[in-house]
Amino acid sequence: MTRLELNTQDRFADITDPDVYVSGVPHATFKRLRDEDPVSWWDEHDGRGFWAVTRYHDILHVSHSPHLFSSARGIRLEDMAPDELKARTTMMELDPPKHTAYRRMVNPAFTPRQVATYEPVIRQMARAVIDDLHGVSEFDFVERIARQLPMRMLGSMLALPEADLPWLVRNGDALIGNADPEFTNYPVDKVDTSDYRLLPFRSPVSLELFAYAEKLAAERKANPGTDVISMLLQPKRDGEPLSDHEFKNFFTLLVAAGNDTTRYTMAAGMHALIEHPDQLALLQREPQHISTAVEEILRWGTVTMHFRRTATQDTELGGRRIRAGDKVVIWFISGDYDERQFPDPYRFDVLRKPNEHLAFGLQSPHKCLGEHLARAEIRILLEELLPRIVSIELAGPIERLRSNFISGIKHLPVRVSWRSL
Repeated sequence: MTRLELNTQDRFADITDPDVYVSGVPHATFKRLRDEDPVSWWDEHDGRGFWAVTRYHDILHVSHSPHLFSSARGIRLEDMAPDELKARTTMMELDPPKHTAYRRMVNPAFTPRQVATYEPVIRQMARAVIDDLHGVSEFDFVERIARQLPMRMLGSMLALPEADLPWLVRNGDALIGNADPEFTNYPVDKVDTSDYRLLPFRSPVSLELFAYAEKLAAERKANPGTDVISMLLQPKRDGEPLSDHEFKNFFTLLVAAGNDTTRYTMAAGMHALIEHPDQLALLQREPQHISTAVEEILRWGTVTMHFRRTATQDTELGGRRIRAGDKVVIWFISGDYDERQFPDPYRFDVLRKPNEHLAFGLQSPHKCLGEHLARAEIRILLEELLPRIVSIELAGPIERLRSNFISGIKHLPVRVSWRSL
């Protein structure tokens, strides 16, 4: 396979339905929308409807205009009452300058210069993860590799006991995968979650994470360090520290975002390389192109499929009249396959340049805080893994996350022939 073949039967898929994505991203629907109705109105079964923005440059306009399209009323499709929004607010639901103040608290841990100092640790972790598979020919790539490296790095950056990490990541899965019955007993669209509406992701596991965060805060206040938790407990530039509740919400955000998105990107990348063996062979033959390949993997996977904004005033977008208060949803997964920006977007090309993808937000105020760390983890994993592989193929059907928010391969069974050490 040299390129992604569109399934023309999914040209009219319901992009709000989590079940749709179990079979893969409905790329034919997004292409139709880009071509015929790039700012389209969508009714919702349990909401007030929204505008779906599907072209690359329209997405950039919304992302870069927080004065017109605000994050302060929520970043996901669901409508939240004022008390819900207040209880669940993180820096994701803040606009500049408040958002900027929150980012500054932990930004020093995620700068390119600082991430460069982590590389020896990341490489050591990657080698350990791969060494654990010595002699194992069939395994789930997600469970044994893609899950392991981000989990261990998250633990290192938060200075957490290694024994706590599997429990922590399982709870993070329940948050991000809050519509998937494999990860939660309370899938949001299948059971009544009204008792948990004031908790992050409407998930009861938030209570367990809150209790864990409270314990961590007490420990770090008594013995502060240089880890990210200690940074969060320092006062902001205005001199005010985060409240107890703000800290707990920030912690759950770090747990949810600090592992799952990188894991799913790694899984998407390996699946793409398996499906495009010529590209895998190229990288094994010429590993100097791995950094460029990482950008194509990020575009190809685009794990965070959308963010929602709310119009602050009447405006126009893509020839449509947007009213103040309307929900405006920017579909990164569509923008990253927009032919107007990416020539032959359904071709997986590890040498693609330029590649100004939207996977991290592309210079918007909400550009991903952990982008440099994620890039480093993916690159180093490939640098360590690809030379060790003679061949790799699927060993069974893949399983995708049930979510209209996160595009993720949750199980990727593979069969590997290893090079002798």
